[in-house]
Amino acid sequence: MTSDDERAVREAVVAWDLAMVGNDASAIGTFMAEDWVIVGADGSVSDRARFLALVALGDLQHDVMETHDMRVRVYGKTAVTVARGVSGGHYRGHPFLLDERVSGVFVQQEGAWRCVLTHLSLLAQGER
Repeated sequence: MTSDDERAVREAVVAWDLAMVGNDASAIGTFMAEDWVIVGADGSVSDRARFLALVALGDLQHDVMETHDMRVRVYGKTAVTVARGVSGGHYRGHPFLLDERVSGVFVQQEGAWRCVLTHLSLLAQGER
């Protein structure tokens, strides 16, 4: 059985994917907590302001953002997600298409589920 909170987290992730493909920094930011952090597949760490600036400047553009096989666990006002993600587009003019394991931590803030941490790991060729 799926709880209302689990369903709301899933819906937020799908809406976030759509915002990413829309390349609208303002819309993307609504899914992130102010102190959101992303750990890239290469181990780099970035924050909300830097990420959204890359989008706003057009340095980071997505034409693909898909979430597959998502698992969601809700712990009160916190939720943890693990999924396979497909991310593609251009970073500073260079094309990319990545198949990744995506982990997220979401918290309930002001009636919405917002992400506080995203962690990415590249999937080995053929792994799903």
